[in-house]
Formats: sequence, structure tokens, C-alpha cells
Amino acid sequence: MIHALSSAAYLDRGLTLERRVSDLIERMTLEEKAGLLFQAMITMNPDGTLAEDAGRAPTGASTSELVGMRMMTAFNLLGASDPGSMARWHNALQELAMDTRLGIPVSIASDPRNAFSNNPGTAAASGPFSKWPETLGLAAIGDADLVRRYADTVRREYLAVGLRVALHPQIDLATEPRWSRAEGTFGQDAEVTSRLVAAYLEGLRGGRELGADSVAGMVKHFPGGGPQKDGEDPHFPYGKDQVYPGGYFEHHLKPFRAAIAAGATQIMPYYGRPMGTEYEPVGFGFNRGIITGLLREQLGFDGIVCTDWGIITDNIIMGELHEARAWGVEQLSPEDRILRVLDAGADQFGGEQNPHLVVELVRSGRLDEARLDVSVARLLREKFRLGLFDDARFVDPDQAEEIVGNAAFAAEGRRTQSKSMTLLTNRPQSGPPTTAGTPVLPIREQATIYLQGIEAPGDGSVVAVRSATEAQAAVIRLETPFDPRPGVFESFFRAGRLDFSEQELAPILDLLDRVPTIVVIHMDRPAVIPEIVDRAAAVIVDYGAGDEAVWDVLLGRIEPAGTLPFELPRSMAAVKASRPDVPSDTMNPVFPFGHGLRPATAAVAD
Repeated sequence: MIHALSSAAYLDRGLTLERRVSDLIERMTLEEKAGLLFQAMITMNPDGTLAEDAGRAPTGASTSELVGMRMMTAFNLLGASDPGSMARWHNALQELAMDTRLGIPVSIASDPRNAFSNNPGTAAASGPFSKWPETLGLAAIGDADLVRRYADTVRREYLAVGLRVALHPQIDLATEPRWSRAEGTFGQDAEVTSRLVAAYLEGLRGGRELGADSVAGMVKHFPGGGPQKDGEDPHFPYGKDQVYPGGYFEHHLKPFRAAIAAGATQIMPYYGRPMGTEYEPVGFGFNRGIITGLLREQLGFDGIVCTDWGIITDNIIMGELHEARAWGVEQLSPEDRILRVLDAGADQFGGEQNPHLVVELVRSGRLDEARLDVSVARLLREKFRLGLFDDARFVDPDQAEEIVGNAAFAAEGRRTQSKSMTLLTNRPQSGPPTTAGTPVLPIREQATIYLQGIEAPGDGSVVAVRSATEAQAAVIRLETPFDPRPGVFESFFRAGRLDFSEQELAPILDLLDRVPTIVVIHMDRPAVIPEIVDRAAAVIVDYGAGDEAVWDVLLGRIEPAGTLPFELPRSMAAVKASRPDVPSDTMNPVFPFGHGLRPATAAVAD
């Protein structure tokens, strides 16, 4: 037990980091080292108790088994509860870890959970946490100080409940318009992304160095997951290929160079395999040329490399069997895949919980235990730097209730939702001389408005009517189109077409022709909407915004400051003809990257 080792050197905070790490490694068994190399998904009971029902666990194992028997110390929390319960759960998990032989603390990671995404494969529901626009919205504003404040807010909320690793920022360049993961990026531009990732990482750290008050950011997805063939995602077999017909492989590395220069300590490679390059066409997590040759040797990164989730074994996700994302090495056994990952230079297996496979490889003589020690040292250094062996191990449930989602955080999140919106067009009104020629936005208070897809503001500032014929104007909220996919898990990845079908478009255009209509469209990817742009009274893009935040813009209370983080293509033919690795590569776009009006200074964009 931990009290029996209280005089151990690794528990002496007065010693150097390297002395503490080396002392602990010398004490660890093979099984303990193997457990450290895995980061599994984990759930909690809503009341803050540990999830001990193995039949309902995503891993098929109880929390006690994962910590006590498999000796795992890294987990990715799925779901949430109230902040106090989350904090109590975290403390209970740390108590469980303290009761192991060496008392190695657990590290809890989280996907992004401060925005609007409903894709459980890439984000967590915000629940009690403050709600901001998606990362695209932060990029639309382009303010590094705001990004730093956002990340600092995430840090404070994560720390309050014990989340110490952020599985973000995502700094892929969204150069393929159809790619379903664009929403989590800073858009298509390498310079914007490079500038903002430095601020993001500083905000998560809470300063220049990683410490007891920091959240470690796991930057993803090396070497850039944007150039997906046909825009498909490598979560699925049909999206396994990344292609570079424009020769822009190096261009996609720019944000990662910036992240490393800004002190990134953890990096995640993506699932895809590079096609038509100098590198072996196998998934990046298995790719020695990418991880050791490029990331470690050329770029000088010596931090933690954690694979993306589920590249070793097949998994049941939402009741469906999904094969391991072992693209290019599908023929290998799980054991051989582990060898490939470790030989490539990675340290940790994301979304896996099979330490026994590593133990068997060492005992069979196929894997040198000294190789494990290299990765174990990297993983332990991070835990020590985060203060997990010292005072930062436990959290205060009462403080968690006060901090998470507090009024100040929520207010800035809502303001940022509004501010991030992009005004594409704002046409002059027709009608009586008092309003003729003035832009349709902002809407005057007490105007009669027909609404679709949006609730009326709660303060009665406009009069909602049931029919467009009764209205002075209409407001409609839309989503970027996509091709529905058949699988349950697959359905959350919005991919494929970006344009409305004729059947979908007809009622929209009919409304636009009958009454001056303000279109607010949520873009998780760049929509193809030339017909709507031509006929709407005004068009606004949001990147994650609640109705009240939208009304703050429509009524002129907050001026939208966003500019497009990607270009808006004119047609699907233009999208299909563009090169996936090249930004701004569609022919004659409706709007270029960086377009955005201000209501007070511009009336129309044609």
C-alpha cells in the first residue's frame, strides 16, 4: 500500500523529476509497466460512484478490474454528471489507485466538452460545462487572446472535476470541404491555426510551463488529418486513405511545428495512411517513418505519442462491431500490431485495455522490456509534472460546483457564440421611406417575424407570427447538408454532399421569395448555398450558437466579428474537382476564405 512506501524516493517532492521517475521505474513490475501504456474509455455512475457493472462498461470490465487487476492508470471519461458528482467520482478513482502496490495516480482525459457537437466519437456533451462555439468559431474571430481565455476557462473547469488531459486541440487543416471532422479544427488556414494553437496550449497550461494547475493538451492529429480522399473519415474503412495530389504534405505540418515550439507535451497521430508519398502506406500510428523519422527526429518532439482510439483490437461501439482501425496492417494479429506501434515510436495505446498482450510479448522474447521503460518514463514524467503524485491528486467537490459552468464563464461563452458568427450578406430593405435602402439587419424590436428552426427571444423583443404572410420578415435556422450514413456510430459523422437536394431546397427558396428572410446556417463544414445567398435578405453563419446568442446578433445587441475559416464552394462539381490537400482550391467560390461583413459598415455582398 502507499503508506508502506511513504519514504520511497519517487514520493519525495524534493528530488529532481528524473530521480523520481527512475526510482519508480526500478520498482515497477512488468505488469505495472504494461498497464501504464494503455488509455481506456471509462464511465461513471451519475451519483459519482465508480462504475462496477462490467456488462455496461465500454471496456467490458469494471473500474476495479481496470485499475486493480490490469493496473491501468489512464482513462478517457465518457459522459458527465453534475460537477460535484464528477469530482467525487474522480476522488474515488484516485483512492482506488492509491490502494494499488505503488499507488500510481490515474490521469483522466476528456474529448472537447465545451461546445455543441453531438458526435460521441469526437466530443462529449457539454452538460454542466460552459458552452462556447466550436473551434471553427474561435478561428472565425481569430483573436489569440480570446482563444487563450477560452482554453483557460476549459482548464479551470477541467481541473475542478479532475480532468487533467485534454484530447485537443485539433489542428488539422480543413482543406477537403467534405471532411466530417472540420468542425473541430481552426479551419483551412495554416497561419491562423499555427497562431491560435500556441495561445490554446498556453491557456490549458495556465502559463508557460506544465504544472500542478495545468491541463495537458494532446495535440492532434499528426501529421494533419485534413487531406482525406473524397472527404471520408478514417474512423471507417472507406476513409482510410490520405492523399496529396497538390504536393502539400509539408504544408499540413506547419501547425504541428508551431505546437511543438509552443511546448506541446502530447501528440496523437491519426488513423489514416499516406498514399503517394515517400512514407509507407500504413496508418500513422504504425508508421515509423512518420512518428520516429518525422515527428521525433526531424521535428524534435520527445513527448508522449498516444495513438488514436481502437487501432489494435476490434470493438463494439453502440452495439455494432467495428474492426480495428489498423489501416495498412489489417492482416497482422493484435500482438503484431502492438509491436508495430511501439517500433514506430508511440508510447500509449488509445482506446485499448489489453496490457496482457504486452506482457506476453515481453515474456515470449519478442519485445524488450527496455523499450517499455522509454515510454513508461515519458508517461510518468507527465504525471509528476501535473502534480498528481503530490498535492494535485484530489479535488474539492464543493469548489467544482462553484467553478464549472459559473455565470461568468457561461456569459463569455454566450458572447463568443454571438461574436463568432459570420455575416455573409445583408441586403437593403424595400418598403416605406423610413426603412427603404437600409440593411435588413439588425431587426427592429417588435417587428413581426415568422420563425423556422428557432425559438422567439424570451424577452418579447419581436412578435412571432404563425404565417409568413403575416410577417414583416422571416428567420430560419438551417444545418449544412450531408449524406446520411447507415450505421449508428457512423451516422454521427456528417460527410458527403454539402448542397441541398432539389426537394430540400424548394421550400426554403419559396419562403425566401415570399418574405424577406434572414437565413442562419450552422456550418460544421462549408455548405454549398449559392441559391440561398442570391435570394435571402441576409445570410449568417454560426459555428455553434444557442438561439439567444443568435438573437443577440439579429437584434444588433452584439456585432458579429467572424470571418469565414474556409471558402464556400459554388457547387459539388467544384468540390469534387478540388485537391484535398490544397486550401481554397475550389473554382469560383461563392465566398472566399476570410469573408465577413459588419452590419454597421456594409449593406450587401454580391
